[in-house]
Amino acid sequence: MADADGFLGLYVHIPFCSGKCAYCDFASYPGRTADIPRYLAALEAEAALVPEHRAPETLYVGGGTPSELGAGQIDELFARLRRAYPDSRFSEITFEANPESLDKDKLKALRRAGVTRLSVGLQSLDGKVLEAAGRRHTARDSGRAFGLARVSGDWSVSVDLICGLPGQSAAVFRADLDRVLALGPDHLSLYCLDLHEGTALARSGFIPDEDLGRELFEEAIGRVTAAGLDHYEISNFAKPGHEPRHNLNYWSGGEYVGLGCGAASHLGGVRSRNAGDLDAYLGLVDRGLRPTAESEQLEGKDKLGERIFLGLRRVAGLELDPIMAAEFRSEWLALERRGLVTRHGGRARLTREGLFLANEVFAEFVAPFETREVQS
Repeated sequence: MADADGFLGLYVHIPFCSGKCAYCDFASYPGRTADIPRYLAALEAEAALVPEHRAPETLYVGGGTPSELGAGQIDELFARLRRAYPDSRFSEITFEANPESLDKDKLKALRRAGVTRLSVGLQSLDGKVLEAAGRRHTARDSGRAFGLARVSGDWSVSVDLICGLPGQSAAVFRADLDRVLALGPDHLSLYCLDLHEGTALARSGFIPDEDLGRELFEEAIGRVTAAGLDHYEISNFAKPGHEPRHNLNYWSGGEYVGLGCGAASHLGGVRSRNAGDLDAYLGLVDRGLRPTAESEQLEGKDKLGERIFLGLRRVAGLELDPIMAAEFRSEWLALERRGLVTRHGGRARLTREGLFLANEVFAEFVAPFETREVQS
């Protein structure tokens, strides 16, 4: 089910990067920049294979590290996307960048392309923490990149921070937050470290301090909102008017096309994901085949549950229709008894406690569903 606006988003995945971060679980491939020309051609070829011909209204270029592309390659990327979608007049274009690979020529290319949002992956501003996380930039690189981004365009500038990285004490994180707020970003994505099996950090035996992470995240909510950024989604804060329409479409159950290895799509009620292996992706597209690795069409209670947990990601929550309330009556009552959700005036939202236990809340709306005794 698309959101109220009924628009289509476009996500493009750029899997190239200067090195694999210790916590990274995305489709990313360091040392493969020689494949960039072939990959850019594959993106355009894949777009022609997608059975959806509406003009996307928003564009998000993520990774990986899109700023690993050279200025000329950035020009080529957007030229190919505009050929693939000639009727699109993107109202919003987001481009992700890392500090070590952002320079004036690339920023000029992004301005030529009409980028409206630049998302800079800082993650931390402490040198030792960055090194432990496998980042390829320094704290000085971060300040330089943000300054360049701010003066190079009239776009929104967003930054990412991670809470709970190795060596990141409470004092270090607070200093990170002080420095980021002093920069004055238009948008901040603040994540508690989510450790995925198979990452270098997980293999090292590192165990995040969840209690410390929660304490610091809760403190950060107050400090960031006091600085004038609204807490509009579990991990995201924005100055008024700087909330990304593309991402809001995700959380509203809207439709989007995903191009590139590992990219996800949501079209016609079907959620699908492309092959995450770069060589497999390129090989399939070269043969004129859609590179879909998995797909699923949710129906009935499964689809309803997805609408609920996506909507609950937004701090304002979601409007509950009678079917949502009835189908998950026992789940709502159990979560309310635990103090994780509240329902009032036809809206459901996470409580402050629910924000920190959001994954437990969401699990209640994902099959298989438990059968409970319901007590009024």
